Formats: sequence, structure tokens, C-alpha cells
Amino acid sequence: MNMRVGLIGCGNISEMYLSNAALFDSYRYVACADLNPAAAEAKAKRYGLRAMSPEELIASDDIDIVLNLTVPAAHAEVSLAALSAGKHIYSEKPLATSLDDAKRVLALAAQKGLRVGCAPDTVLGPGVQTARKMIAGGEIGPVVAGTAFFLSHGLEDWHPDPTFFFKPGGGPVLDMGPYYISALCTLLGPVSRVQATGRIGRSERLVTAEGPMTGKSITVETLTTVNALLSFANGAEITFTSSWDAWNNSMPHIELHGEKGTLRVPDPNYFGGTLEIARSPQAWESISTAGMPYGAPHGWPDYPDIADYRGLGLSDMAEAIRNGTPHRSDGETAMHVLEVLTAILAAAQSGQAVAIESRQERQAILNGARA
Repeated sequence: MNMRVGLIGCGNISEMYLSNAALFDSYRYVACADLNPAAAEAKAKRYGLRAMSPEELIASDDIDIVLNLTVPAAHAEVSLAALSAGKHIYSEKPLATSLDDAKRVLALAAQKGLRVGCAPDTVLGPGVQTARKMIAGGEIGPVVAGTAFFLSHGLEDWHPDPTFFFKPGGGPVLDMGPYYISALCTLLGPVSRVQATGRIGRSERLVTAEGPMTGKSITVETLTTVNALLSFANGAEITFTSSWDAWNNSMPHIELHGEKGTLRVPDPNYFGGTLEIARSPQAWESISTAGMPYGAPHGWPDYPDIADYRGLGLSDMAEAIRNGTPHRSDGETAMHVLEVLTAILAAAQSGQAVAIESRQERQAILNGARA
């Protein structure tokens, strides 16, 4: 029998989770909730669900897993409430906005014998998994150095209400950093030390997207450009730049330099993409993932060529609960990623290097569709 899921948070990302549910047979949505009842009613009508308040959903007896799609500042509070009610949780990234809150979530789950899953699950796709196989197979040799770039102009020209992105708990490091750090940790193992610098680019952001904030300005209260140096336990040194102050860019998302070659990894925000490997200074070889499980184009109407299978991690967790086996995109990995992200921000603000205490265990390489 498939697991019953209740979704809390009916914002932009909920549409992809709900529309992708038909791809997986390990779970099904039964209810949705939002602080805005009209938003919950609209999603419920569209997908044949029950609309409830968050409190009603968490207390419901016919829900096994709560999918937490609230704003990041509310992630820990909602997850703790769901765990207290005996529900497994799967949260959008980040697991929390502070390491202490993340530890509280994991401690309560362990106490109650419940599962914690957390996005991003994009690392389960063939883009990152193929790269990991190539690195593990020695195709570029031991990784010495590398770069990771997330560069954009921000969210104010497309998100209907991007206010929380520019407040404490927001910013490009906590918003997009989970994709990049999760991918790097999947490829290279845990981070051991972080150094960083950062600044606020523009102190005010004018919202031009259609919605309740159109024409209004947002005061920025978090760093919008951060440059970090990540020292990995295996010796690799990776620079990571995360910015909402770039008008355009041509930098590769992730580029890793080994003793025998260089590997370019596709956008970690999605599941597929094309890898490139150079075994000599002159030539690049392309490797498409479009024919691999979860690599075929499956995206938003405005971006039909991307491979977006959000919900794969939730499906994997639901299947693992039924079978009594470990799941991927787990809470311990999410906490290591969060520790790295918060260390980046702390280092950027203090100018001091920060040691990373946690050491997440990498799971086995995926060899095909599992969830």
C-alpha cells in the first residue's frame, strides 16, 4: 500500500511536487494546507485533495508523511509539530535555518522512531550520479580543485512575493546553496573547513513580477553575493560563488579538476543535463543523460527542456519506510549541508575560517531507477 502524504505550503514549488506525483507509485497525496486557505482550496480542487488548516493536517489520522513546503523560516517549526504528531517528514531545503533547529528536528525524529527526508533530491538524478560514477571509476583521477557557480539577478522579476528570500534565513547561500553543496558532497564526500567573504549588493530590491508585491521595494537584510573556499576531507579545494547580483554569466555550474582530467557537472538544480569531460587540454567530450532514468526532459511550461523530477526523494523515502530500509536524501546529510551553508555565512560575516564538525556518510552509487 502506498504511503499517504499531506502537503503543507501551497506556493510555487508545490505545483511541481503535485504534478509529478503520477510518476511514482510509493505514495499519494490526500490533503494540502496553507496559512492562506484560498491557496489550499485552489490546490485541493485542482488535484482532488482535501483542503485543511496546517494544524488539522498535522493532526489527521490518515496521513503518514508530511511534506513541508513552507518558507524556510518555518521549516523547523512545522517539521517539529509533524514529528510530535507521529508523522514522518520530508522537507524542502534547507532542513532549518539554524543548525540548532536542525539538531532538534533530528533528535525528535530519533526519539520517536520516525523518518526525516530533505531536498534536494536532484542528486539522485543521472547528472550527479553519472559524475560520481566517473570520479569513482578514476576517469579524472583524484580531484584536486574545482569551482561551483550560482549566478543570477535575483527573484524579484519572476516571484510574486520574494520578500522572505531577502530576509534572514534567505539569500542565495541558503536558497540555492543546498543544490550545489549537496552535489559536491555527493561527489567528493564531507566538507571539513570553510572560508568566505560576502556583501549585500543592492540594499533595496524593486519587485517587477506580477503579484501582491508588484511595484514595491524590499529592504535586503542578508548577503546577496558570497565567495567561499570549501576544504573537503579528501583534500579537494573547491571555490563556491553564490550571487543574486549578476545580470548574466557563462560560468560552468560545477567544474572539477583531477590529476588526469576535468569534469563539468550539469546544473544541480535539476536531475539530468549534459556532462563534459576533458582528458587533454584541447578537447571536451559530451555525455548526455537524456536517455537515463530521470534524465529525460520533464520541466515547467516555460522550461520544457529541463529534467525536473521533484518528488523522487519523497518516493524513495516512502518506499524505504515500507521496506524497512535506509532512505536517501536523509536528515543527516541535510544537516551536514546546512552546517556547511551556515558556516559559509558565518565565515563571510566574521572573516574567520570555520571548521565543520559533522561528517556525513555517502550512500552507494545509484545504478538506475530505484524509487
